[in-house]
Amino acid sequence: MAAARLGRLLPGSSVLFLCDLQERFRGSIVAFPQIVAVAARMLQGCRILGVPVLVTEQRPEVLGPTVPELGAQDLPRVPKTAFSMVGAAGPLLEDPKIRSVLLCGIEAQACILVERTLALARLRQAGAFLSTCESLLLLLLRDAAHPHFKQILPLIKEPPPDTGLILGGPLGALEGP
Repeated sequence: MAAARLGRLLPGSSVLFLCDLQERFRGSIVAFPQIVAVAARMLQGCRILGVPVLVTEQRPEVLGPTVPELGAQDLPRVPKTAFSMVGAAGPLLEDPKIRSVLLCGIEAQACILVERTLALARLRQAGAFLSTCESLLLLLLRDAAHPHFKQILPLIKEPPPDTGLILGGPLGALEGP
């Protein structure tokens, strides 16, 4: 049954995209430290579970490098000028085993090409599931009997930082100039 597969995540068929979490945005994005903290948790969990990761940087010569607190220093970073990550993802998205993309980043209105609130609605219309880091990690684990459950547990037990993005927080105030 097709409905049984909706929203199903598997580490072997998923990829994590970390979009443009760069120094220059630190002062202009409301809740930037909290957003990076959530993305860092997601990155830690994906590393433990063997999920491949793509890190992009929008014009790094202007906007600076990916922030160090993300913990992605050892990962290659793909510079880009396009607002979308799709072109930078190239071979990852062409891999037929990849069926799910876990997307973490900022500036949905730019990177998804419309205003943030509309960008999230557009994602839903396209079949995306908006979720939390904790829920996604549990979906990837699927069962407490998973061999990496105890490694992931600290990432999901700690209360998430308040980004204001959950439950319709201050949507208009989240994006900087």
